[in-house]
Formats: sequence, structure tokens, C-alpha cells
Amino acid sequence: MTLRPYLADLHVHTVLSACAEVEMIPPLIVKRAGELALGIIAITDHNSAENVAAVMEAAQGFELRVLPGMEVQTKEEVHLLCLFDSLKQVLDWQDVVYAHLPPLRNNPEFFGPQFVVDATGDFVRYNEKLLSTATSLSVEEVVTGVVQRGGLCIAAHIDRPSFSLLANLGFVPPGVPFAAMEITRWANANELQHHHPSLVGYSFICSGDAHRLDEMCNLTILTLAEPTIAEISLALRGEQGRKVKVLAT
Repeated sequence: MTLRPYLADLHVHTVLSACAEVEMIPPLIVKRAGELALGIIAITDHNSAENVAAVMEAAQGFELRVLPGMEVQTKEEVHLLCLFDSLKQVLDWQDVVYAHLPPLRNNPEFFGPQFVVDATGDFVRYNEKLLSTATSLSVEEVVTGVVQRGGLCIAAHIDRPSFSLLANLGFVPPGVPFAAMEITRWANANELQHHHPSLVGYSFICSGDAHRLDEMCNLTILTLAEPTIAEISLALRGEQGRKVKVLAT
């Protein structure tokens, strides 16, 4: 089996995220991924996956794997990236997340509108749930639920001062099966591990957390046989020749 490197950005938002710019529509995301030579992106809107299918459709015919995903906000207000292989898996997970959201409607004037779009980026409807909020799921419940459904869970932007594992909990909970830790392009992984010993042993990735096209990035290289969750899991564990490398910024 031949291994090859894939540039990856595993944290990309669309216009479904109220905080994303209107340019974050499927064809422009795919175009920007091509400009960055990305081989893998993950669509990770806040507490929803309703634009994943549109981006997957927009990427057809391009050498780009679109992983179905979501960025879940736990009850501790920690952001976690939930990544899957199939649309069915992520929509099953979406049912769980929706059941744990507060029964509130989005206020587009305060948070911004949440657009569901088609593969061309055309408006389909508004998602009227309040997605920019915490679920009632704990960190452990999210990670365990994702792993049980065949996905992998990565703690998002751990070096940020809010909505992160280190800022909100101060440590990585022992025994929780995180696949990796995501850092921003400004972080120093060695310094983080020095100050937070609970990070030792985890692989790091660097993603864009892109709410604008110019925030997408190509700083993570995954060496894989194919762009699947199983292969990415092997790479994050450094097994069977698979590996992950974060490029310096």
C-alpha cells in the first residue's frame, strides 16, 4: 500500500455558522482549498452539519476529500471537532447534538444569520435553531459518542483563551479518547506541553478555524494510504508508517 502526504485543514466553517462571512459557500471553499493544494478539508459548523452535503457535492470532480464534521460546544463551553467518514454518520450525530441544544431560536440580529445553502451556494433556508451556544453534553459524552459512531474527536484551538480545553478545564481529562489536539498557527506546541503536562503524548494538528476564506490554511501534513478516518487515526497515533507533521508558520 502506497502512502502519500495530504495537506489538510480539518476546521472549516460555512455560512451556516453565524460568525462566518457570507463568502464561506461551497464553491468558494472548494476553490480556496484548491489554491492551497489541500487534499483534505473538514466542514465543522457550530453544532450542526446541515451544509456538509452541499460542500461534498461542490467538491465532486476535484481531488479533495471533504470530511463530514461538526464543532460541538460542550456544557463546559469547550469546542470539540467531531469528524466522520460519511454523511450518514454525521447526521446521526447531529440528531444527538440537536437533542441536547436548548430549545431557543437564533437571533440573527445579535448572532448573525445561519444559512443553509446548496452546492452552488444559493440560499435554501435559514436554520432557526440557536446553534451558537453550549449543548448539555459533557466533554466526555461528546468524545465517547463520536468514537462510538466510528468518528474521531479533536480538541479545538486549545491555545485560545476561551472555548478551549485548556482555558476552560485547565488540563486534558485523563481517559477521554481524544484523537489529537488542535493548535492555532500562532501556538508553540513544545511550550504548551511544557506548561501543560497533560498534553504529553498527544499529536497536534494546526487548522484554520476558518470563518473567512483567507483563514483556511495548509499547515498540517497527514501521511496516509487514503483520506479516511481510520487512516487519519493511524497517522495521529504515528502507527504503520502513517504520520502527522505541522509546518512552522
